[in-house]
Amino acid sequence: MKPDTAREELVEVQPKRPSAKGPAEWFTGDVWIDPIARGQAPSRLNVSAVRFTPGARTAWHSHSLGQTLYVTDGVGLIQSRGADMASIRAGDVIYTPPDEWHWHGAAPDHFMVHLSMTEGDASWGDHVTDAEYGRGGAR
Repeated sequence: MKPDTAREELVEVQPKRPSAKGPAEWFTGDVWIDPIARGQAPSRLNVSAVRFTPGARTAWHSHSLGQTLYVTDGVGLIQSRGADMASIRAGDVIYTPPDEWHWHGAAPDHFMVHLSMTEGDASWGDHVTDAEYGRGGAR
């Protein structure tokens, strides 16, 4: 079957956007963000690859419509406020419900990379202290 040359192109290959250093207001340590997808209305989907150096982590934060993480490499830690810290590894999928305060980042001695998939807005809080972070560790 011949392609219909009168039809509008449906597939758009977009250039890779540059990596950006994660802002100090949102992260402790060195974190790099590669934006993958930014939804155009009515979609609100945002997808980014986020690379954490050992010991780097987010501040406490929540997402108005929740967040899904897919760990692609390394070992990390995640914690919801008031809950136990958990170790996460490549292949793990983590869902955080809407408005649940949490943080995530790399284990002290490992890099960690995850895909972050969100809709809606993020609210950012205090940085995770070294004492809070130190209660965890790679398992």
